[in-house]
Amino acid sequence: MAADRVRPVTEPTFVTETRTAYDTVADSYAEELRDLLDDTPWDRAVLGTFAELVGGTGPVADLGCGPGRLTGHLASLGLDVFGVDLSPGMVDAARRAHPGLRFEVGSLAALDLADGSLAGALAWYSLIHTPPERLPAVVAELARVLAPGGRLLTAFPVGDEHRRITNGYGHDVALDAYRLQPDFVAGLCTAAGLVVEARLVREPAQSVYEKTPQAYVLARKPA
Repeated sequence: MAADRVRPVTEPTFVTETRTAYDTVADSYAEELRDLLDDTPWDRAVLGTFAELVGGTGPVADLGCGPGRLTGHLASLGLDVFGVDLSPGMVDAARRAHPGLRFEVGSLAALDLADGSLAGALAWYSLIHTPPERLPAVVAELARVLAPGGRLLTAFPVGDEHRRITNGYGHDVALDAYRLQPDFVAGLCTAAGLVVEARLVREPAQSVYEKTPQAYVLARKPA
């Protein structure tokens, strides 16, 4: 595990804050959200479509995987999937919950993956802690690791607000979160050389976790 915890001496404050916050809440987060997918049929439908499109064509990365709940779900749909997360605490939780799957500590801004190595990349609510002005570089990095024909699926809350979060899952934390507009995210994908295949906006579920509409954007790297 020591190698997992090595990181640059200097890094942006938002990265440090995000890692620290998710390390703090990792076990509580894993327990509280463990069965959330059972109550979100739109999420299951979109993930199922993604799995059908990329299944059997190569490895898939769940980027910002948290405790691995979606990594495990995609594996159950037949994908060759592994998880990457900024938080060592989340990776520890994922390894405990899914000992048969691979999880690594890493940053979406600088993935330890070869160019064109993935058939699919999932960024499920994992873009929301990066300041919007820095997202073009992150989405370009996600596009870099996709093979021709590979697909990127993102999900995020809709809006224009920047929120400072000071409490989460019963713990004191300090990190920023950004709601995003589907056109903005689709534009990031296009600028990174991807072709947007679908975008969907749904109303918030009857859940304490959703206060605004939620969006999905699916994009493909041209063959």
